[in-house]
Amino acid sequence: MESDRLGVGLIFVSAVGFGTLGIFGKLGANAGLSNATMLVFRFVIATAVAWAYLLTTGSLRPLRGRNLLVGLGLGALGYATMSGLYFLGLEFMSAGLVAIILYTYPAFVVLLSVAFLDERVTWKTILALGLALGGVALITGANPANADPVGVGILLFAALVYASYITVSRATLADVESSTLTAHVMPAAGVSLAVLGTMQGTLSVPSGITEWSIIVGLGLVATALPIFTFFAGLSRIQASRASIVSTVEPVFTVALGALLLDEVVTLTTVVGGAIVLSGVILLQRG
Repeated sequence: MESDRLGVGLIFVSAVGFGTLGIFGKLGANAGLSNATMLVFRFVIATAVAWAYLLTTGSLRPLRGRNLLVGLGLGALGYATMSGLYFLGLEFMSAGLVAIILYTYPAFVVLLSVAFLDERVTWKTILALGLALGGVALITGANPANADPVGVGILLFAALVYASYITVSRATLADVESSTLTAHVMPAAGVSLAVLGTMQGTLSVPSGITEWSIIVGLGLVATALPIFTFFAGLSRIQASRASIVSTVEPVFTVALGALLLDEVVTLTTVVGGAIVLSGVILLQRG
């Protein structure tokens, strides 16, 4: 039970960290940083932190064989692909609608977990999933009338990719330490995104204190911390539960947007956040 609560807590911390990604992204865009630059250098910073931690603690255990291929694949194919599809989806629809379609991924995780991880799904899991999806819809203010069929297809595929990433990660963590897996996933994602950014001609090196401050924040707060804690939490609880707890991420993104960027928060948004949190509390008591 103690390990279970710690797992939920770690996933919660991870969601808070990932919730800062949109804030740093907006600050970076305002500072003139391209998406490619922010995506690549966030992983450069995070990778440096991960490997420094493993070296200083004497826990460096480089992956080999199948686990090495899986770890690199999770970063280069899983995380990087999902990130690329997310930004591509933004070209077709509003950020709110993109968010609600992407956040269907917990439903995919539940299905994949039952099929491949032999996880048992209870009525509380299904209810919590419904609350989480409904709450996210209210938070993002998504309007289905503005849904572009191509964009919907792209985002549903992104959700499936991310769900597969979580499911494979959960299976891999049965044999690999969470910190070790983190240290292999991040550089693989960074290299994949660097190749894509170079091909597009949008990758550049940050300059000045402001740009580097944003990049460091992205690397530490929005990448290294949440990925470390996500894998650590995922190794302790079911993948289906972890994905549902992660839906608190947009709650913190909206809250931080209001505090730091003076973004408007409506009553509907507050209600949506409360519904998401109620789903997480239901899981914790389950």
